[in-house]
Amino acid sequence: MVALDVIRKDMEALLEQDKSLNAIEVNADSLDEALADAATQLDARVVNLEYEVLEKGSDGFLGLAKKPWKLRIYQNAASLLAKKKKAAAQDAFASDELDEEVKIVDRDGLYYIRHFGDDIMLKVLLPVGKGRPVDAKDIINDARRSDTVSIEEGKIKEFAKKGTDGKYEAIGIYKHIKAGDAMLIIDISKDEMEATLTATAPAMSGGEITADQIRRALETQGVVAGIEEDKIAEWVDNPVYGAPCEVAHAIMPQDGRDAYIAFNFETDPTKLKIKEAGDGKVNFKELNKIQNVVKGQPLATKMQPERGKAGKTLFGRYLEAKNGKDIKIPLGKNVELDKDGVTVIASEAGRVHFDDQKINVEPVLELESVGIKTGNIDFLGSVIVKGNVDDGYEIKATGDIEISGTVGKSFIKSERGNIIVSAGIFGHDEGEVHCGKSLWAKFIQSAKIEVEEFCIVSDSIMNSEVSAMKRIVLNGKKAQITGGHLFATEEIAARNIGSPGGGTETILEVGFDPRAKHRLEFIQGQQNDLVRELEDVENNILTLENYKKARRTLPKEKEETLAQLKGRKQEITIESEKISEEIDQIQEHLHELKVFGKVKAEGNVFAGVKIYIRDTLQEVRADTKNVTYFMEGGFIRTGKYEAPDLTGLEMPEGYSS
Repeated sequence: MVALDVIRKDMEALLEQDKSLNAIEVNADSLDEALADAATQLDARVVNLEYEVLEKGSDGFLGLAKKPWKLRIYQNAASLLAKKKKAAAQDAFASDELDEEVKIVDRDGLYYIRHFGDDIMLKVLLPVGKGRPVDAKDIINDARRSDTVSIEEGKIKEFAKKGTDGKYEAIGIYKHIKAGDAMLIIDISKDEMEATLTATAPAMSGGEITADQIRRALETQGVVAGIEEDKIAEWVDNPVYGAPCEVAHAIMPQDGRDAYIAFNFETDPTKLKIKEAGDGKVNFKELNKIQNVVKGQPLATKMQPERGKAGKTLFGRYLEAKNGKDIKIPLGKNVELDKDGVTVIASEAGRVHFDDQKINVEPVLELESVGIKTGNIDFLGSVIVKGNVDDGYEIKATGDIEISGTVGKSFIKSERGNIIVSAGIFGHDEGEVHCGKSLWAKFIQSAKIEVEEFCIVSDSIMNSEVSAMKRIVLNGKKAQITGGHLFATEEIAARNIGSPGGGTETILEVGFDPRAKHRLEFIQGQQNDLVRELEDVENNILTLENYKKARRTLPKEKEETLAQLKGRKQEITIESEKISEEIDQIQEHLHELKVFGKVKAEGNVFAGVKIYIRDTLQEVRADTKNVTYFMEGGFIRTGKYEAPDLTGLEMPEGYSS
């Protein structure tokens, strides 16, 4: 059974809910018209209205004996509560903004003395900011007239100090002569859009016009909407006699806002700005012309059209408003709608742009060349360059990079794709290429190259540092390796290796993980530096401790230096232990590799070439032809030339090179 206390609490909650409902009575020719009228007055949607039929209307016969509908209409509690919560949130947000933006303007206090009926009335506005308050003596002097019967000075002083909260308060009486009262006339425009007040000034001892008198006069004329309380209050405070003043105006219909697209990217490419560094300097290579997006990134949102808000004439007649126009979402290539049906998201990573009045994402960026006109390129996708990459410029891409021309002293990096350079790489000892998969090039000269899979070159590699996690293969007519340092896990193959006479040092290393080998060499260098530093620190500590033994004490500065040296010694020891542990791990990894690696030359391997297979060195003493170097029994052996394994070395399909 349900307890009586529970029922009582539920009934009390429903009563409070009902009290919050604002009901209005509406007369209209039809039920729909009555609901539309109420929606305007209550600022609510028709679907959120509930009503009671007070008098049922009828169309009559041939328009005769027509009877209007009379309804009591109110907004349902659930929608009203939601509306209040939204308004409260907006007010809170607005108040935060106002607290920051609104500046207090100083204003002196004001007072108004009026004669309404038989009473002398006072309205006091308190000062704002540093404004001066009103003086009670001034009010008392102004309130005393020849027809004044009495005034209450105590009230006047209190109101001068505390204000009257925007209302008129009685402070005395005067000898009222009704024949001298001010007169007012209300005029309504023919279109029912405006009501004006015209008043005659009161004679001496005559009463002035009150706000209630103006409201009653409007109601008498049939005005039920658009009464402007602020203008009425202003007129009462500062009456203007003999001239018409607006006191009511029709509630004008507000057309709904059209739908529009809110973009999350710049649709006008001319407005994209050059990037600035933290110090304010501008790097003119960073032109910032590409707007990268990732898959699933929101690009734009359609803001839905708004319903128009209907208006009312002074007599309550319905003024129709237009609803906002809808638009189509401008979907282009590689974009789609999110689950909400209004948010445009990228279906691929790439460059977003607004072209042909549509939102598009291009996963492939095509450029004529890379240089001063384009600046550096940083792109989430693939890049095709039809010309050259000038010295000093960069291309970074997550996908493939294809360059039909040459690459100069530049930085090229593909995170997860292939790189093709049709006309070769001139590194000038500063150019770098980092490739997430495989690299194809006509030649490589004086550059640093790192690839995750294969490095395939048709002509030559000269004086370059090239690392490949799988194979380096030169398979053209020249296929020459001259000078430089090459690393590969599986094999290095070419037609000719080295140079006649051995004038240029050529080093080839196979059978290990190049990245691990480079890391090993780097941290071994760090370890050597730490060992040397540790020796210096220990010598300095010993010197200071001997000095302390001899003198029994140290100056404050040297004592601090000794403490710092001991602290640094402990840091070096910890760092050295960590590096030693990493060295052991890398060496273990290198020894566990199953691939020993091979070096192959179809033509000549010239004397002076150094070949490492794992950690074993073979320095070529005499020119050798048609040979393969491999590891057997812990020694480097030579055998007949074996053609390189070209499996998986085909250039990817779809490239123009």
